[in-house]
Amino acid sequence: MKQMSKLVLGLALGGLVTSAALAQELTGTLKKIKDTGAVTMGVRESSGGLSFTTGDGKFAGFHVALCERVLGDVQKQLKLAKLDIKYQPVTSQNRIPLMQNGTVDIECGSTTNNAARQKDVSFAVTTFVEEVRIAVKANSGITSIGQLNGKNVATTTGTTSVQHLRKHERGAGVNFNEVYGKDHADSFLLLESGRADAFVMDGQILAGNIAKAKNPADFKIVGETLSVEPISIMIRKDDPAFKKAVDDSLKAMMKSGEMGKVYDKWFMQPIPPANKPIGLAASEATKAAWANPNDKPMEDYAKK
Repeated sequence: MKQMSKLVLGLALGGLVTSAALAQELTGTLKKIKDTGAVTMGVRESSGGLSFTTGDGKFAGFHVALCERVLGDVQKQLKLAKLDIKYQPVTSQNRIPLMQNGTVDIECGSTTNNAARQKDVSFAVTTFVEEVRIAVKANSGITSIGQLNGKNVATTTGTTSVQHLRKHERGAGVNFNEVYGKDHADSFLLLESGRADAFVMDGQILAGNIAKAKNPADFKIVGETLSVEPISIMIRKDDPAFKKAVDDSLKAMMKSGEMGKVYDKWFMQPIPPANKPIGLAASEATKAAWANPNDKPMEDYAKK
């Protein structure tokens, strides 16, 4: 009996040690989520089908849906009975500072993974590959970069789109005036109201804003592709355990085909608030990113 008691005691103590070890292993964002039972998701108010507000203080979109599923997997991993997901609107200007200072734990918007940003934050495996394009009024007569000379070109503060326009070989020698919107909806309003002749931004953001316009047929996306950019869910730097948890969840969705189904829901089916489809099928570059998961920055996508 004494030997049995010792065995039971030993097993119990072993279990305690294992539990303590597991608790000690948790660091960074996973530990924060485990300790608080809450997580804050950074979201965008007008980032096309990736992340947007439905107008009632709630948020939806492809990246929002993916993050909700990722956080569901994190909840299971941490064995939490309940996980309180808080939604924090962010902008192109403040998304990285809010990630760095701990205000948001995971950013589910339309952020390009590039080498400069990788110095400040980390990115999950790429879930969307974007092409930067130009939106104009359908009756403007503008069809290429060369026709933007002397025009007002809108873009969103804190984004890189106009830089790509200036660097583009066909943009050389074209002098245009930059006008800035505080967010993507504001930038589109500059085009819609005539204060800008063109809006340079990620193609799906342009398509999303056009789909929500009073008269979508009044606008079109034209011209050359200015850059190809991997858009990724953003997380804090130097947090390998959380990155692995996020990546593992996303890779599982890619492998099972669930990623494509979620994409179809937000880009090919009618979505709120206008209940119109964006109508943007997944590009071959996006499908390639799902087939071969990676977190390469946009510099790796540049044409050689």
